Amino acid sequence: MRGTRRALLLALVLDSLGEPPARWHPVVWMGHFLKGARGRWRGTTPAAQLREGAAGWALGAGLVAGAGLLAGRLPGGWVTRGVLLKPLLARRALFAAVAEVHAALAAGAVPEARRLLAWHLVSRDTAELTAAEVAGAAIESLAENLSDSVVAPLLCCRAGGLPLAALYRYANTADAMWGYRTPELEDAGKVAARADDLLNLAPARLTAVCALLASLPAGLDTSGAWRAWRQDARKTASPNAGHPMSAFAGALGVRLDKRGVYVLNADGRVPQAADIPRALRLARLTLGLGVLALLFAPPRSRRA
Repeated sequence: MRGTRRALLLALVLDSLGEPPARWHPVVWMGHFLKGARGRWRGTTPAAQLREGAAGWALGAGLVAGAGLLAGRLPGGWVTRGVLLKPLLARRALFAAVAEVHAALAAGAVPEARRLLAWHLVSRDTAELTAAEVAGAAIESLAENLSDSVVAPLLCCRAGGLPLAALYRYANTADAMWGYRTPELEDAGKVAARADDLLNLAPARLTAVCALLASLPAGLDTSGAWRAWRQDARKTASPNAGHPMSAFAGALGVRLDKRGVYVLNADGRVPQAADIPRALRLARLTLGLGVLALLFAPPRSRRA
């Protein structure tokens, strides 16, 4: 049990040093596998595409979980596990990317802020976004990716060790690459999308709860966070993303509006560049509470 706690803390400390080189990064390897698997798809019917996507996803999942199982048995105990868990997190990269968008917006460089937003944080077209929409999108991405890229891997490692943490990161990467409702990916990416939804059920809600609790020491609107979370958590297409995003929107008192898709905390004000540092503070406190919850959660078994 102590070893698991120490491994989580070590991974978080190591994450402050930045990302390993791409050639040694396991998430990059996962991306290469997924890209290669997609290149081998030949199905022309929905059923064939579904089978190919499911088979490719399952093969990668087995390889990743097996690698995690073997890695967890390497010499070095919790130190080795902490070192190997670190690349599955993206706390520093996330916070740095959001801070870069804020710096550009604060300087009045809206085109550069749009470029940075698209480069680091979102897959949507940012060319026509207003400054307020860029600020809102940065806050949305911070809230969602705090759950996906930090809380979820930690929670999975706490629950199932390196194999489950690695499987989660693979599933999340597969969803980012395959989980789109386009003609090419609607069926082939269905298993990837559903697996990611399933694995994110607990992390997204844990992040939202921690954001709600963190809003008080952050000097934000706790009642607004609760109200927005309760009313708007299910307004996104994802069954999970709306939980942390709506809690952040309510706590910050801002309206998060993705054109033609959803509006979270509709009564809030238009977000501004100055709201991004407030969101980053909330994210840090949220993560701190989440880590405490994971460290002191009951052990998963007597052998944990």
